Amino acid sequence: MREERLVIRDARIVDGTGAPWFVGDVEIAGDRIARVGRHLDVAPGARVIDAEGRVVAPGFIDIHSHSDDTILVNPHAESKVRQGVTSEVVGNCGYSLAPLEGEALADIKRDLEDAAIDVEWRSFGEYLRFIEKSTTAVNIVSLVGHGTVRRAAMGCVERAPSREEMQRMKSLVAQALAEGAWGLSTGLIYPPSCYASTDEIVELARVAADAGGIYASHIRYEEDRVIEAVEEAIAIGERARVPVQVSHHKSGGVQNWGKVRTTIDLMRRARARGVDIACDVYPYTASSTGLSVILPQWIFDGGLEVAIERLKDGAVRESIRPLVEEEEGLKRGWDKTVISSVTKEHNKRFEGKNLVEVAAMTGKDPFTAALDLIIEESAAVQTVRFGMCEEDVEYVLAWPESSIGSDASVRAPYGPLGRGKPHPRSYGTFPRVLARYVRERRVLRLEEAVRKMTSLPSQRIGIFDRGVIRPGMVADLVVFDPDRVADTATYDDPHRYPVGIDWVLVAGRPVIECGEHTGLAPGRVLRRGHAA
Repeated sequence: MREERLVIRDARIVDGTGAPWFVGDVEIAGDRIARVGRHLDVAPGARVIDAEGRVVAPGFIDIHSHSDDTILVNPHAESKVRQGVTSEVVGNCGYSLAPLEGEALADIKRDLEDAAIDVEWRSFGEYLRFIEKSTTAVNIVSLVGHGTVRRAAMGCVERAPSREEMQRMKSLVAQALAEGAWGLSTGLIYPPSCYASTDEIVELARVAADAGGIYASHIRYEEDRVIEAVEEAIAIGERARVPVQVSHHKSGGVQNWGKVRTTIDLMRRARARGVDIACDVYPYTASSTGLSVILPQWIFDGGLEVAIERLKDGAVRESIRPLVEEEEGLKRGWDKTVISSVTKEHNKRFEGKNLVEVAAMTGKDPFTAALDLIIEESAAVQTVRFGMCEEDVEYVLAWPESSIGSDASVRAPYGPLGRGKPHPRSYGTFPRVLARYVRERRVLRLEEAVRKMTSLPSQRIGIFDRGVIRPGMVADLVVFDPDRVADTATYDDPHRYPVGIDWVLVAGRPVIECGEHTGLAPGRVLRRGHAA
């Protein structure tokens, strides 16, 4: 059977390395790039895309994604592939959908109940095969989450693991890596990862290092103690001898603005002495997470059901009120946290409202309104939280070792993924960098921005057959208009696709053609240690 051939003609080639663009052609044979050059002869029967001076770049690699479950809900990966994303790294912030045993199994079943996903898998390998069976429009790369592993081995408890529990965690991490995981992730602000000591993380990170994997971390603090948290991440990398990826790096809270200059300098100096540490960043001044982050971490010692019962206890509520009101009311401001999604229909009226507005709608003070909502929704309340400054975003973006990551899941304006008011980064991260920070504010050169979306994340993860336009590489490519590309999603109206992304090829097949989704699902599950 003859390979299908496709030629992208007369493009402005930005090859992913950071080198200056040049005008040329890219020929694709089957799923690979066959030739790159000027005025290539076209084989009979080959399809020709006239790029007319538009940019062709490697497909964007979203190094920090949370599409673990949503790719199963909508394999078309609408909101991501329309941004030019061809590969998603999931399993971040200590949360992966495998391995499942003990409390981890019960928790994941509960988490996926609303999405009507039947949890048929248990091992990491079975989860990856489930994605393959469901099909996907983009490539999926997965880390194994420390929080999931800890729940599986010992539940959600605030204590150190026993020797047997530690050994079980190490075994689960090793098995996941053997079955295709690309590394270990932690979410050190979320239970139960937050209950782990540095020593525990080092021991598990060594398992990842021994297998050739990475360590990605939502660090322990991103506000007042962000400098200490970065120091901990560096120490883990140094002690475990593992590459470290600091996730969605930021410094939240007005009192902490500017601290990223210190943290970036810490990482720069660590690299100079041989610690392989870098970070990723999204181009927005608001974050997104569950409303339950406003609570002291000890509340969740024993699991979700225990936490909800504690929150119903008036004495417990009053004991935590001063701390929560100081952190959320005085330091951040209750109006800076906006409800983005809830599960119960009668609470949908709160979506898009900040906690001051929710309080007014319910006749309660913000603290009481927030805790009552957490209880009623069994903590399944997502928020958008404003707390960073533009200068910090630009500073982290400009660091040569920062990659671009959305910190968001696949969405679509239709079906179950079209509910709520999610952070606009789900739809706009990569075009926003190209429009706002390349074309408008000139924080980055076009070639450097593309490098941060392609060869840099591929190198950080260890995916060496993608991320650069070279013969022999997998033909994951994006064609966009550098003068027109832009995000259109906003905080008030987030379910909007970007513009200016004309073609997206995954393994040589067009998933986006002339700006529209073709319905194809040629994406692959990429396993560490296995060729694509």
